[in-house]
Amino acid sequence: QVQLVESGGGLVQAGGSLRLSCAASGRILGFAMGWFRQVPGKERVFVAGISQMGGAKSYADSVKGRFTISRDNAKNTLYLQMESLNPEDTAVYSCAASLKRNMGYLSRNDIDYWGRGTQVTVSS
Repeated sequence: QVQLVESGGGLVQAGGSLRLSCAASGRILGFAMGWFRQVPGKERVFVAGISQMGGAKSYADSVKGRFTISRDNAKNTLYLQMESLNPEDTAVYSCAASLKRNMGYLSRNDIDYWGRGTQVTVSS
């Protein structure tokens, strides 16, 4: 069992930046990791993912070139650096871990563990 705890969310103006962190209670080396986001009334959607050793990364088209996913396996921590934020990025961002896949892209069905999420609000 792995517990995932996100931090770093908050309120930011359009054009600003935030860095999300996800701290795991155990080792994350055996997991592909990812970030998903959800807005009220809609399904949780894939934002970014990273393979076990970080060699493969994948991003949703809406965040390519603006968001960067990374991981520090020694610290059991996943990161999401978000730049040039816009109001459409407003959502609850959740960290996710998968034993089923070792690749960048992750679907919801691939996820074994979820964090509770952190709110990101981008004002115009």
